Amino acid sequence: MAITPIGFGAWAAGGSWQFGWGAQDDAQSVAAILRALELSVNWIDTAPSYGLGHSEEVVARALHEWRGKRPYVFTKCGMIWNEKGEIGYSLREKSVRAECEASLHRLKTDVIDLYQIHWTADDLKETVEGWNTLAALQKEGKVRWIGVSNATVEELQKLQSMARITSLQPPYNLLKREVESAQLPWCLREKVGVIVYAPMASGRLTGTLTRERMALLPKDDWRTKNPEFQEPNLSKNLALVEKLRAVGAKHGRSPGEAAIAWTLRHPAVTGAIVGARSPKQVEGTIGAMEFRLTPEEIAEIEKA
Repeated sequence: MAITPIGFGAWAAGGSWQFGWGAQDDAQSVAAILRALELSVNWIDTAPSYGLGHSEEVVARALHEWRGKRPYVFTKCGMIWNEKGEIGYSLREKSVRAECEASLHRLKTDVIDLYQIHWTADDLKETVEGWNTLAALQKEGKVRWIGVSNATVEELQKLQSMARITSLQPPYNLLKREVESAQLPWCLREKVGVIVYAPMASGRLTGTLTRERMALLPKDDWRTKNPEFQEPNLSKNLALVEKLRAVGAKHGRSPGEAAIAWTLRHPAVTGAIVGARSPKQVEGTIGAMEFRLTPEEIAEIEKA
């Protein structure tokens, strides 16, 4: 796949659920996806767990309305839920196959472009069972490429020995850099693509998440329960945002675009997943498609 430097992240489009961003306006979510496609983004990342299937349905609705070249659609498996909406995890063959069929149905498609393990299992044998199932689905033509998210190098090495890994999807941003020590060098060496999620730290580095806005977030937004969005971390993050704002302003770019550009500076990173809930949010980050930081600006940001 030849993917654009940023892709559309449809996590928030799922609406209210255990790890959701609060209730969303589906029409705005669809409009955001369409605006991203209009601005040349050519891939969408979603998952069945986002809104317990709802995000995939919103993506399908947007694709039905889209009149241009069809974008790549990426989804995942491994996070399941019961009748009460409680999230669980399984990479057993029967479960993965059922998830794949359900995703194909919700996305209204015959094939998934990139099918990813959402979270590896605590038991490596179960992860291997899931990966073998993804490889079988690829041979059967249900999915075109297969990848993994949130994996260790040990897991990556094991899975790569069984079937080619197309991509790794790890969290990566200025505030979360753990993958620089092992996963990113491994992917670079093995020529495995990397599509990072949360490049703006789930809103912390956008420049729009102020103390006042944090106080107004709905109670069912997962960020209200996360210590990274509370003091003293909130003040530290806001100080970093001001540095991003200063660097971005030199180029007419937003703090969020500078944060995304920082992730794209790494030679192992193929693309960044950028979420949006409205066309306006898309327009506020799309500049990261072409924007690149200078070595001096990178050093300035990292010093902060």
